[in-house]
Amino acid sequence: MEHRLVQALEKALGWNGAEALGASFVRGHVDDPALVSRIMTPNRLLDIAMRRSLNRPQLRCFRQGEEVHPAVYYTDSVSPRGQSISMVNMRSLGSLLKDGATLILDQANVFDPTMEVACRALQWWSRERVQVNAYLTTNDAAGFPLHWDDHDVLIVQLAGEKDWEVRGASRTAPMYRDTDANTTPSEDIVWSGTMMAGDVMHIPRGHWHQATRTGSGSGKSLHVTFGITKRSGASWLAWLADWSREQEIFRHDLDRSGTVGHRALVDSAARLVGERSPGDFLAVYEQETAPARHVPFLDIFGPLDSVVCTTQFPPRMQENGETVDVLTSGKKLTLTAKALPSLRLLLSGRPVHMDQAVSVSGAEAAEVAAILVEEEICAPLTPELSLGYTGLVMNALS
Repeated sequence: MEHRLVQALEKALGWNGAEALGASFVRGHVDDPALVSRIMTPNRLLDIAMRRSLNRPQLRCFRQGEEVHPAVYYTDSVSPRGQSISMVNMRSLGSLLKDGATLILDQANVFDPTMEVACRALQWWSRERVQVNAYLTTNDAAGFPLHWDDHDVLIVQLAGEKDWEVRGASRTAPMYRDTDANTTPSEDIVWSGTMMAGDVMHIPRGHWHQATRTGSGSGKSLHVTFGITKRSGASWLAWLADWSREQEIFRHDLDRSGTVGHRALVDSAARLVGERSPGDFLAVYEQETAPARHVPFLDIFGPLDSVVCTTQFPPRMQENGETVDVLTSGKKLTLTAKALPSLRLLLSGRPVHMDQAVSVSGAEAAEVAAILVEEEICAPLTPELSLGYTGLVMNALS
């Protein structure tokens, strides 16, 4: 999937692929103001907050470095029948932002199609899970204190400006679940300065950082942080532990009376490690990740006009002479080899209009599309989902 944001990030950071993720701190600039404003604007973020029933920790507000109690800016919207739904009180939220505050929306990709498609494109690019958080700060509000993240992040400044300080790691490759609390910040300042609209940077896992508008006076800052959680050696071992349950020896209670049984257990563990490599784990992780959320196709609403592949990672196709296998989302589909041209088109990650697909690949394209939608590998391209691709991802036959 060729996404303009992914291409712009690679160019700005001097990367050629995702191999540099997690390697070192790097900054750059996207020389395309239209692209930057297309990703997200302050008003669009506030519109999301207004139209949805969001609760902490999905939506949080901070003032003077402290979290504001939800009761200050939430209210119950009561219907004529007495049904109560917790909604953001936009007047109260507006007052907070006017005085100076930071509004945070976690997993903006769940609520906004543009963010959804951007995260999917970054997942196909990095082959890792991605989520995006949005941070809107007004006037001279403070941000989070110095901290580190347990995942790599790509930060895009979308509007206004914000002051940053980035330090090196004080523990190599720290983790969320770890043997060290890692609470002492590094003294090594890698970079400090102001992020302006269009600026981007990559902060590797474990690097300490903080951002603030304290002392900046009147103004605003909107940035999004794409969190990319890469698999680790510990992830591979946890996967092996799940596989161990297949073998009887691992299901038995540990024997405290001697070491003979322990030796057999260790030997079996060594064989298990040899049979299932880290590469096997990475391949299975991609192929078995559950399908993404999407609107189901119901023919009572009309024909299938347009589709797009919505798998978390690029589907894998294996050609086997007269047949071709599609491996993705925990499924294996086997189709005839004549479906291959249609599969390459429909699984490209780019929107496909069915009339165009049929004109290029024949009636086979419509049949293959129906199968892929039924198996939740592709989804109907609703008008709302289409907005996430418009101007950012070209149609497959453009």
